[in-house]
Amino acid sequence: MQEPFGGRCLCGAVHYECNADPLMSGHCQCADCRKSSGTGHSSHLAVPRTSVTISGDVTVYDKSADSGHVVSRAFCPRCGAPIYSLNDAMPDLIFLRASSLDDLEVFKPQMIVYASRGASWDISDTNLPRFERMPPMMKG
Repeated sequence: MQEPFGGRCLCGAVHYECNADPLMSGHCQCADCRKSSGTGHSSHLAVPRTSVTISGDVTVYDKSADSGHVVSRAFCPRCGAPIYSLNDAMPDLIFLRASSLDDLEVFKPQMIVYASRGASWDISDTNLPRFERMPPMMKG
């Protein structure tokens, strides 16, 4: 296992520590991730939910995904920075926003999901596997 890692929001009111290696990491270009990130995609690291300790209060916004499952997006109520997401189809995982990491090099993207919805100007590493939607291994 790599060293534990952490992250925080823009103002520092919310922070977390994780003591597990990421199980998956990637970029998502779905409409909800684009809109919640303010750009062409959002980048996430999936880790076991029990490996993360969160300090500070978050506001959570729930929205149904294409699959019908609910994605809960948590962000700092003070500065608005996104911190993590939960997906009720994968209750044992928490999806940390790569943008919240203290050490950005912890994030090692492995794939691009919902590539069919990506903007032409949002170019990610062309060597990464691209999935038009959610890959079978990640569906709940």
